[in-house]
Amino acid sequence: MPEVLLAGTAVFAGALVQGSVGYGMNLVAAPLLALVDPRLVPVPLLVVALAHSLLAVAREHRDVDWRGVAFVTVGRVPGTALGVLAVALLAERPFSAAVGGAVLVCVVLSVVSWTPRPTPVALLVAGVASGTLGTASSIGGPPLALLYQHESGPRIRATLAACFAIGSSLSLLALGIAGQVHWFHLVAVLWLLPFLVGGFLLSGPARRLLHGTRMRVAVLGVAAVSALALLTRSAVG
Repeated sequence: MPEVLLAGTAVFAGALVQGSVGYGMNLVAAPLLALVDPRLVPVPLLVVALAHSLLAVAREHRDVDWRGVAFVTVGRVPGTALGVLAVALLAERPFSAAVGGAVLVCVVLSVVSWTPRPTPVALLVAGVASGTLGTASSIGGPPLALLYQHESGPRIRATLAACFAIGSSLSLLALGIAGQVHWFHLVAVLWLLPFLVGGFLLSGPARRLLHGTRMRVAVLGVAAVSALALLTRSAVG
């Protein structure tokens, strides 16, 4: 029971952050779930993340940039393959350091002068980056969030949720074909879903506080924390 409460608390916090800002579920929940029981990552977390994404899209479906989602999805396919290659060929700690450093540089540039826009080319590149980083490090949100940082809060949350829903579905399909989905995973999801719903519902009033400059600060803040987490992982192993 203590393990269930700890894992549930991690999912609750992740759902609250992602429901408010648009991403951050894996950043918050994945490390704690892996500590509680390694079997909770990636399959149960992917199912929980998929459920959260579908709830977010349903809540703010009018604000989804479907054109952007299409370009990101096209880029995510080769990005996922690159992520698999990165896992197979590159040492984890230097790779995490390189990714964390790149994200942190983008955050600094965004604060100083960089004003990225979701153009077709930029969306394709972000899709490749998100697929690569999400597959190799489980943190694939920053490239997309940085690209949409100047959009409205509902636009960011809804569009990222649609991208994550498609990405999680593809990952689960691949894992299922590979025989990596088991009954334990489905039982674990049933335990975690109430915590997910609780965090998502609480994010409803929380997101009203995030608009304009506050939303951009939140997006950049989560991206910076993601980068620092990767750098820390590379330093301590």
